[in-house]
Amino acid sequence: MFEGWDAVVLARAQFAFTMSFHIVFPAFSIGLASYLAVLEALWLITKREVYINLFNYWLKIFAVAFGMGVVSGIVMSYQFGTNWSSFADKTGPVIGPMMAYEVLTAFFLEAGFLGVMLFGLSRVGPKLHFLATLMVAIGTLISAFWILSANSWMQTPAGHAVNADGQFVAADWLKVIFNPSFPYRLVHMVLAAYLTTSLVVGAVGAWHLLRDQHLAGARVMFSMAMWMATLVAPIQILAGDQHGLNTLEHQPAKVMAMEGHFQSHKDGAPLILFGWPDQKDAKVKYAIEVPKLSSLILKHSLDAPLAGLDTVPRESWPPVPITFWAFRIMVGLGFLIMGLGLFSLLMRWRGLLYQTPLLHRFAVLMGPAGFIAVLAGWITTETGRQPFTVYGLLRTVDSASPLAAPAVGSSLIAFIIVYFAVFTAGVIYILRLMAQPPHPGEQGPTKDLPARAAGITPAAGAAAVEAVR
Repeated sequence: MFEGWDAVVLARAQFAFTMSFHIVFPAFSIGLASYLAVLEALWLITKREVYINLFNYWLKIFAVAFGMGVVSGIVMSYQFGTNWSSFADKTGPVIGPMMAYEVLTAFFLEAGFLGVMLFGLSRVGPKLHFLATLMVAIGTLISAFWILSANSWMQTPAGHAVNADGQFVAADWLKVIFNPSFPYRLVHMVLAAYLTTSLVVGAVGAWHLLRDQHLAGARVMFSMAMWMATLVAPIQILAGDQHGLNTLEHQPAKVMAMEGHFQSHKDGAPLILFGWPDQKDAKVKYAIEVPKLSSLILKHSLDAPLAGLDTVPRESWPPVPITFWAFRIMVGLGFLIMGLGLFSLLMRWRGLLYQTPLLHRFAVLMGPAGFIAVLAGWITTETGRQPFTVYGLLRTVDSASPLAAPAVGSSLIAFIIVYFAVFTAGVIYILRLMAQPPHPGEQGPTKDLPARAAGITPAAGAAAVEAVR
């Protein structure tokens, strides 16, 4: 079926497909874990029942999303060995330990406290339970730290040497971990996770406010979500700008693709708002542009020169159309999110936050926007790095396993079938949970569970034996 296909292209498609499914769940669970910690802290401080009701409401959703994130993430590491064995061999001494650190410091922390967080509120007491919730939230952030450090090293490699076998080895672990793009990437991703969660929480709150403006839980979650969008969206835009400047310094070809600059501009480069990048003809057709604005944004000077892809060998060009449009989707959604926050701030100032159906409908429509923006940002980052897996040092074609196209294609089809079946069911279940508003006395996952994790108590067992006698 796949005879004549390019095995490397199929392997890239498989990784992109599985990663696209996976990335949305950690982005949601990172923000939701922190949100749960805030809700429980507010409950402990204020003793208001609405906070513990919201905590239990979102805890059930978190449990499903967290599980789906773990399941979807397992296959990612397997693909390094199946489809990308050359990459694993050459970068394993650097990437391998960082992946192991993520498991040892983050996943074990999350797994150790997750059971207490999900089922222990009535068993260990509120304070110890809050500690467990806090540890899970911290674990998600530590996980983001290591994964983004590994990915950032692939984008801006530093602190390494190459041994006699052609493998990358760490010469300075601090430089490997804290490579040039890592701080910017970490801040940008964590803020994206918080905004993604706030948009989902805000959409759920708005959905229920459209039906009943007096629901206490819906009011609280909507208000908290809109505060997050109002305050964090402008910070995220600023963080994205700084990340872009860092990318210009270390990965100039990626920025050229993002901006659609096929030609160099000596006296100020225009900002191309929209157009159709034609990589073959090396120009953006039907371009709508603002003169010199790109130079102002990237160099803080209207007349600053900017190099174009004409200064880069064609074999090292990223896929410009994908990178160009993914970047615009991400930026456009970022400004829409900021617009939602400002709209909510205006309504809050007028005392109409819970009485404005237009705002609530806008919030509902923006519910998936965080996920789309995260995906668009990831596509921008990863396609802009091409044709390298380790930027400037290891090409993608030299990273793939020596597999035939039919072998890769058949596994891709299997992934598509299984992922759509499993994760569609999971998403539908989450949406059903969200469709019901939080109620007074909301129960978390602890309801009707046995007192022991497995088996029966010795006393109950003895009583059962005695009854048989």
